[in-house]
Amino acid sequence: MIRILKKWRRYLPILGISLFIYILVKIDLKNVVNEIIKADFYYLILAFFLVFVMMISETTKWFTIARLQNIKIPFKEALKINMIDNYYGFVTPSKVGSVIRAEYLKKYTDHFGKGFFTFVIDKIMDLSSLIFIAIIFSYNFKNRLDLPLTFFIFLFLCFILTTLFFIKKERGKIVLKIFYKKIVPEKFIVQAKTNFDSFYDHVPKKRYFILFFLLSSLNWTINYSLTFFVGKSLGINTDFIYYLSIMPLATLVSLIPISIAGLGTKEATLISLFKLFDVPMTKVFSMSLISLFIAGIIPALIGARFAFKKKLN
Repeated sequence: MIRILKKWRRYLPILGISLFIYILVKIDLKNVVNEIIKADFYYLILAFFLVFVMMISETTKWFTIARLQNIKIPFKEALKINMIDNYYGFVTPSKVGSVIRAEYLKKYTDHFGKGFFTFVIDKIMDLSSLIFIAIIFSYNFKNRLDLPLTFFIFLFLCFILTTLFFIKKERGKIVLKIFYKKIVPEKFIVQAKTNFDSFYDHVPKKRYFILFFLLSSLNWTINYSLTFFVGKSLGINTDFIYYLSIMPLATLVSLIPISIAGLGTKEATLISLFKLFDVPMTKVFSMSLISLFIAGIIPALIGARFAFKKKLN
């Protein structure tokens, strides 16, 4: 059964890409091209500016976690690693490739575990702040859509409580000891123990987790501001507050591992939600494509350059 699941997992991204192609055919590529050509260049310049602000914001977020872990990494190097992280995250389902960051941090930590802690906390803060934004701004759908708010609140609390539980080494050791015995081969036990110890080396104090959460929330706001300006360039005059309601839901759906970079799943969600505000699907699809290029492909290309340069060195 496990072998069958592993085999089919390789083909899951095709589902999202197939959905993307289906939407494109339904809309007609010619209409999408016309929308993109007519886009207001002034708003696109603002969006391009924000992508660089977003890169710095993303880096600042996990750089702060790393420094509080006593990882002596220069900000310039952290920015390069963040670009590489973007590249690997862009080309893998659910951005799982971004875990590569922990490997690059080994230069400053000696062990994989410490860098992996930075990655885990960064991603937990990303997801919990994303769900929090979805909960807060879901009131815009109060009379339009029946959202599973209870589930979102439950998920948010699970992230918070699980984080509080596992940041204590003694508690984490009790739970993970079971997995060590059942999953880790005997020849890797010593290495696994070393990584476990380094994972809990210089864990930041709990009060700093509020700062990490706020930095993650700021980063999402910048990200969605970029999409807002792309939407404005296409004549979508929906207020920004509605973007804060729609975009988190689309982002959450795009994280389902049935696509690459959320292709197809994200567009389908955006089209459905913007339809509630009478925005034509062609404009929404065009907005998603331009945003993908500016906020996804451009950082990924820069990251690819750094990644291959490091490999050559």
